[in-house]
Amino acid sequence: MAIYRFKVSFEDYDDVVREIDLKSNHTFQDFHFAIHQSTKYNAEIPSSFYVSNDYWIKGPEISYLPSERKIENGVALMSNSKLSSFIDDPHQKFYYTYNFERPFDFHVELIKILLNDEPDKNYPYVFRSAGEVPRLAGFGILPVAPLSEEFDFLNEMEYASNDPEELSTMNDLGISDAENSEGEDEEDEISSENYDEDDLQKEDY
Repeated sequence: MAIYRFKVSFEDYDDVVREIDLKSNHTFQDFHFAIHQSTKYNAEIPSSFYVSNDYWIKGPEISYLPSERKIENGVALMSNSKLSSFIDDPHQKFYYTYNFERPFDFHVELIKILLNDEPDKNYPYVFRSAGEVPRLAGFGILPVAPLSEEFDFLNEMEYASNDPEELSTMNDLGISDAENSEGEDEEDEISSENYDEDDLQKEDY
């Protein structure tokens, strides 16, 4: 039986790649679960493959846990859709969306067709795994954005705030109170000057 080797990569994280071998009679549901065995994401989430052209333009949809509207419109189901029925090109592409509420999008490309399976392998089989997948918070991304030298410009800004929370945040970022005190010192110098009231009245005339 022929074996399809697919390259699966995150659209927004192209350094995260999985290459997965599947038998030609496997379904898209088998493929869906194989992807998430490798990502460790919850596979029981509405998701869809789309037959794609070379420019990743979505074509016919193949769905897992579709909405009622999609069912009424006759969407193809992953469980009933064999891979071989949707492959017309030796480099066939599919666009894959995981979780429509907070989606991750993937590029899926057929990169090799092997004529025979290997008896000692259990298919689907992850042939290659590269890169760490983005972490999830519930169903979405848990952002990790460590501070870097790019934020040093904050130390050069004249920033004054009376909000205790903002001041606390500034201190955490290493912004000193020196910038904030400059304006206060200048104001104190002006207010401390002594003016002769008679001189002021003379100037009015």
